[in-house]
Amino acid sequence: MGIKKVWFVTGASKGLGLALVKRVLSEGDQVVATSRNLADLKKTISEETADFLPLEMDLVDENSVALAIAKSMEKFGRLDVVVNNAGYGQLGTIEELTDGESRQNFDTNVFGSLNVIRKAMPHLRAQQSGMVINIASIGGFIGDFAGWGIYCATKFAMVGFTEALAAEIKEFGLYATVVMPGYFRTDFLKGSSLRTPSNEMEAYTVARELQVAHEEAINGNQPGDPEKAAVALMALAQMENPPVHLALGSDAFQMANGKLAALEKEYSEFRELSTSTDY
Repeated sequence: MGIKKVWFVTGASKGLGLALVKRVLSEGDQVVATSRNLADLKKTISEETADFLPLEMDLVDENSVALAIAKSMEKFGRLDVVVNNAGYGQLGTIEELTDGESRQNFDTNVFGSLNVIRKAMPHLRAQQSGMVINIASIGGFIGDFAGWGIYCATKFAMVGFTEALAAEIKEFGLYATVVMPGYFRTDFLKGSSLRTPSNEMEAYTVARELQVAHEEAINGNQPGDPEKAAVALMALAQMENPPVHLALGSDAFQMANGKLAALEKEYSEFRELSTSTDY
C-alpha cells in the first residue's frame, strides 16, 4: 500500500463532498472534512478517528478557515489534496437578484474558496507537493442559462482563478485543476443548496420555466452518479500531470464541446472585425 494522502474537503456533509470523503476513507487515505455544521459531519460520516478529522468551518470567515487548516496540520502534519467543494446555487435573473443575494453567492462560492487556498498554500509550497481541486460547474464554462447568471458568474470566476493559480504554483511542483460537473444526483437542486430569488418577476418567463424544470423535472433525474464522481476525483489526484480543466459527466463533456464549436464558429465569423484594430 502506498503512502496515505491527506485530503482537505469543504462542503463535506452532503452531495459530491460526502461521496468523495466516504470513498477516500474507504480507500485508506486520510481526510479533513469541513462543514458549517459539525453535527452533520459526525452523523453522515463519523466521529473523529486516526484517519478522519471533522471540523466546523465558516468559509467566509478567514479566522475560521485559518484555524481549520492549523488543526489539520496539527493532526496530520501535511496536506496533499485540497478540494474546494462547498458552495450553493442561486437562482434568479440579473435584474431580480439583489446586491446582497449576488454578493452572498460570490462570498461563499468564490471568496470562500480563495480563503482556503490562501491559508493552505504556505503548507503546500513548503512541501513542494500537492494539488488544489476546485469544484466549479459546467456553468462555469457555459453561461447561457436564463436565471442562473450570478451562479454561473461565480463558477466562471473559479475557472479563471484556477487557471492563474495553476500557472503561479507550477514552479513549486504543485498543481491546480478546476472540475466542471454536469448534473449529478445529489441534493444540490433542493433545500439550502439552491436558493430562489426573494424578488421573483413573472415577466421573465424563460427563467421561471427553467427554474421550475430544475426544481421539479431535473431534480432526482440527474444522469451523474456521485459515487463515480468520487472515483474520478481520486483518479485525478493520482495523476502525475493532471489537467487544468476537467469536465465531469457525459452531459458536461457534451456541453463543453458544443460551446467550443460555437466559440470557434463565432470567432471565425467576426475575425475581420476582431483584427481590424491594430496599427
